[in-house]
Amino acid sequence: MIFSFNATPEFDFITYFARHIGATVNNDLLVIPDHVGNGFIRKLAFGPEFKVTMHHYVLKDDLIIKRSTSGLGNELITIFFYSNEQMLGIAFDNNPNIQFSERDDSAIQVTSNNLSSTIRFPAGHTIRYVVIAIMPSYLKTILALNKLNSTLETITNPGNTFLYFENMTAEAKLLLKNLSAVDMSDGLSQFYMQIKVQELLYLLFQKLSKRESLPHQNINSADAARLLHIRNEIINDLSTPPVLPEMAQIAAMSETKLKQLFKQAFGDTIYNYFQRARMEEAAFLLKQGKRSVAEVGYELGFTNLSHFSRLFKKHYGFTPKRYSSQA
Repeated sequence: MIFSFNATPEFDFITYFARHIGATVNNDLLVIPDHVGNGFIRKLAFGPEFKVTMHHYVLKDDLIIKRSTSGLGNELITIFFYSNEQMLGIAFDNNPNIQFSERDDSAIQVTSNNLSSTIRFPAGHTIRYVVIAIMPSYLKTILALNKLNSTLETITNPGNTFLYFENMTAEAKLLLKNLSAVDMSDGLSQFYMQIKVQELLYLLFQKLSKRESLPHQNINSADAARLLHIRNEIINDLSTPPVLPEMAQIAAMSETKLKQLFKQAFGDTIYNYFQRARMEEAAFLLKQGKRSVAEVGYELGFTNLSHFSRLFKKHYGFTPKRYSSQA
């Protein structure tokens, strides 16, 4: 199933998606009909500048959501919180083969609405995500900071084109899960939900506020697609460190541009991102308990297990052996 729309501030996802699947919306709630799957989509409007759409369902067919740029510039910020056990396919510029989440079950994407994107959800699996649409000026008001770092300045000032990714904390994952279970028949539920959604925003912007302040480089959908392709190249082979000239050639960018845009989008250098993903993969393999520390180290390209142990301890605070015994 493919659902396409233009990302304008006036667009109401739940209304048009209901028409697309032959369903109705009652009190801002769309119950997924049996012929499509089961679950719900709920809309929360806290005013014209701050809206939320909550998705929690299992579908019988794959769902592909295609968002086309409004063509009007950045007058809306879209924040996408995804938490699930399945990999989420996020693509830009019509490239369908990018997976954002490899072992981790979550993703946070912050974009201006003048980027086109495609998101794929697999059939037969529980889909749980929240989309927050908020005006830049309103976000700046509720953040109420006297001084913003370059990332927050970019996001809250209209006219910028941006794409940022963040990992989701365990606290944010739990909050997302609890949001979908709130009893909306309670008279104060709308008030409660607004508080909790702002808490979700706090957890995100607390992390973004700690990013290094760098001059912002505007990004287009083609650049976004290339960045995700590079990220995919990195995590597809965690046994071999990325080589910048090769990555730049794959991305069809200069080395300088690739370094700048990658760090801007993902909050870290290509090499540091690789090392973090490498350690996360090591932790995942050790938790499974099917491989020894040595086997995990060698599988991830370490010829010196002492070096592997030092890096792992730096990342997690435990040696791989101790981590494995506690998993």
